[in-house]
Amino acid sequence: MSQGYSIELYFDPALENQVLKAWNILARRQISTQLIEIESRPHLTLVSSPFVDITKLETILRNFAVKQEPLPLSFSSIGTFSNDNNVLFLGPTPSLSLLQFQSQLCDAMKKEGIEIGEEYRPDKWIPYCSVAEDVPKARLVDAFNVLHGLKVPINGYAMEISLVEYPPVRELFSFNLGTHYISEI
Repeated sequence: MSQGYSIELYFDPALENQVLKAWNILARRQISTQLIEIESRPHLTLVSSPFVDITKLETILRNFAVKQEPLPLSFSSIGTFSNDNNVLFLGPTPSLSLLQFQSQLCDAMKKEGIEIGEEYRPDKWIPYCSVAEDVPKARLVDAFNVLHGLKVPINGYAMEISLVEYPPVRELFSFNLGTHYISEI
C-alpha cells in the first residue's frame, strides 16, 4: 500500500462512540477488524492525496477551522461500494451545510494552488464513514445485519478537522472547528 494523506472530519464523543460500537461488534463477530487494527478513528474523509505540502496545509486548515462551527451530521443510511474492498459505511444525509463545508475547503485549497483529486471535487464527493473494510463476501449479509441494529439515523456533530498520514494511520495535526489549535506533530 502506498503512502497518502487525508483531511478528515472527526466527530463529537457520543457520535464517535456509536461508530466505534459498530466496529467492535463487527470485530467480535470476526467480520472485520481492519479499521481497529490500523488504529483509524471514525471520520469523514474530505480530501485525500498521495502527497501534500504539510506546512501549507496546516495554515489552510487552521484558518479554515477558525471560521467554521461544529457541523451537524445525521448518518441516515448504510451502504457499500461496488468494488473489491467490500467497504461498508454509514452515509450522512448530504445536507447543504455538509456539502458547503467540503466545497469551501476545496476552494481554500485551490486558492493556495493545491490540486484536488477528481473523486474529492465538490461535484463528485461522496461523504461516508467507513465501518468495515475487506469484509469477506460470505459475511456481507452478517455485517449488514449488525449495522441495521444501529437504529439509524445516528445524529451528532463534526467537531475537528485533521490531517492524517497513512499507512500507518498517524494524525499530523488537528483543529477544533470554531476554536483554536488542538495538537501538532
